[in-house]
Amino acid sequence: MPEHRFPDGFVWGVATSAQQIEGGRGAGGRGDSVWDRYAEDGRIADGSDPSRACGTYERWREDIELMKWIGVSAYRFSTSWSRVIPCGSGRPNPAGLDFYETFVDALLEAGIAPHITLNHWDMPVELMKQGGWASRETIAAFVDYADAVTRRLGDRVRHWVTHNEPWCVATLGYEEGCHAPGLTDPSAALLASHHLLLSHGRAVPVIRGNSPGARVGIVLNLVPSYPASDSEADADAARQFDGYFNRWYLEPLFGDGGYPQDSIEDRVNYGHLPSPELTYVQEGDLEEIRAPLDFLGVNYYSRAVMTPDEDGKAADAKLVPEDELTEMGWEVYPEGLTDLLLRVTKDYAPAEIYITENGVALADVPDEDDRVDDPKRVDYMRDHLIAAHAAIEQGVPLRGYFHWSLMDNFEWGHGYTKRFGLFRVNFDTCARVPKTSAVWYRDAIAANAVSD
Repeated sequence: MPEHRFPDGFVWGVATSAQQIEGGRGAGGRGDSVWDRYAEDGRIADGSDPSRACGTYERWREDIELMKWIGVSAYRFSTSWSRVIPCGSGRPNPAGLDFYETFVDALLEAGIAPHITLNHWDMPVELMKQGGWASRETIAAFVDYADAVTRRLGDRVRHWVTHNEPWCVATLGYEEGCHAPGLTDPSAALLASHHLLLSHGRAVPVIRGNSPGARVGIVLNLVPSYPASDSEADADAARQFDGYFNRWYLEPLFGDGGYPQDSIEDRVNYGHLPSPELTYVQEGDLEEIRAPLDFLGVNYYSRAVMTPDEDGKAADAKLVPEDELTEMGWEVYPEGLTDLLLRVTKDYAPAEIYITENGVALADVPDEDDRVDDPKRVDYMRDHLIAAHAAIEQGVPLRGYFHWSLMDNFEWGHGYTKRFGLFRVNFDTCARVPKTSAVWYRDAIAANAVSD
């Protein structure tokens, strides 16, 4: 069978986030996050909460052994803002920083490079009481948090991410209400999106100062947008979605004109903005957002196929039968990854790209030993890695791939009902058991290649 060999030095990794795996609520001085409060309010689908999650706060040594067994060269994880600065601002918590320092040192001893994300959605609840990301004052609190973490770990960690998926934070958390903090305010969402980007831009030079020579980037969840047909109406719907989802973040980060004008006009037309004037954007903001980046992290799961609804607004064309969708309701479309990587490279020219998340939630069925044979996940990984390889062959500066996720975890508003992991987690005992996909990924890493 044809073999797709990756370049020498290609980074093979796995990814997680603190809120989804650590647990240890209240341990070591950790404060509550917006997700702890969101769960207390009964907003999680299965009635659960992340107070224990996968128990990684106690079992992190076991997790490192799992990664050594797979053979990854890097681990993308996040530090918990609530563990480092429990109230969101003020003095850092020494026990929280000690925890991450010990963990980073153990990763390095195991030959696994830490790739740290500073904000993977677990804002301290005290900051939310002051407006959260809808408040401009949160920017300074985030920069102080970034400073605290990078001062402690900057001499050892060579890859830093400011924010994970700011679209999800702003849109799902402040506009649609299906993520913490659970607001349904489009105006607050626009403020949040801007403050997230501005806090990123202000944190970048701080991180560089504390971690000389390190690589600094941001992670965006990007969804390639396709029209459902050749009609002008469908093409316009695809344009709308692309502006709302992708270009709203890409253009301020990499362009020189700020937020996309056509998307501003769309938001005015649909009542999300009173006028095309973004009054919350202050002088100098856009220059700060454009702080030079060493890499862009791309999270890819699926594509969007768009058609207009009765009001002319972009809507899902629903071309794929439900029984062919993943447990998240997403289409499996690996070709979209190649298209996306080529488009981002052509239009925005990031110096380097990492696939920082890619994976699939399936209805894993364990045997009596909690083992899972998951050939559909293997197919998903193989096909998306082949798609990534095709992009490399066409000139995309792709430097690595991080599978989501190392293990089943707390999947945000879905609780423990959606499983993305290479390792099955028994949430009663927190025991981890490798799935067939973990063995397959181990073999792909060892070969630095995948075969059709």
